[in-house]
Amino acid sequence: MVNKKKRHHLLRLLLVFFSMNVVWYIAYLLINHTILPSPLAVYSALIHLEGKEIWLHVCYSLFRIFAGVLLALMIGMSIGLIMGRSRIWNKILDPVVYLTYPIPKIALLPVVMLFFGLGEISKILMIMLILLFQVIISVRDGVKAIPDNTYDVLTSIGASTTQKFWHVTLPGALSVILSTIRISLGTAISVLFFTEIYGTEHGMGFFIMDAWLRMDYTEMYAGIMLFSLVGFVLFLLVDYLDYKFMKWRN
Repeated sequence: MVNKKKRHHLLRLLLVFFSMNVVWYIAYLLINHTILPSPLAVYSALIHLEGKEIWLHVCYSLFRIFAGVLLALMIGMSIGLIMGRSRIWNKILDPVVYLTYPIPKIALLPVVMLFFGLGEISKILMIMLILLFQVIISVRDGVKAIPDNTYDVLTSIGASTTQKFWHVTLPGALSVILSTIRISLGTAISVLFFTEIYGTEHGMGFFIMDAWLRMDYTEMYAGIMLFSLVGFVLFLLVDYLDYKFMKWRN
């Protein structure tokens, strides 16, 4: 039954992918201009990108994404757990979170670059800022949603605070963390693209903009396709982690 569902899901993905390429090809025929190359030309360019240090660009982008996500998880989980388990800290930090959360984080890019320069730190910090508040709020709400009698049961059998954390609090928080990362990942990758335009010679954002400036539109679209593929693989990785660690939900 599970394998059948996976096959149907894969078939739907392939059908959508095929349909998107058909629409793309029709648009290519209608526009009939170099600004929109055919899908076959882009896929051919994608295959031949390896000679242009493309994997170095991919590795730089992946490092920035993973570093930003890791920072957001470390800080966000700590604050969210404190807010979720302590009413006093929740009252203190709740106004701070709600006043700063609505600020569009992409608007802080010039400020971050002023304080931390154009190097790696500013790029990583921007990704961290995008994810941080979602992680804080999700973890806090996830911990609050855990029924108190769950802890009472563990207390009655002599469980320690650490055991309560590992067996109740963390699983409850992890579920919402993975959902938050899945939702925010696309935004984080978009922000990464903007940050890689400035002060760097490596990264997928730089590669795409460099191709655009050279008016090599086929290579530009190939870079966009590869960047999208990186995001898709990261999305699948989060799905795998959800399947691996959240089996108890089924």
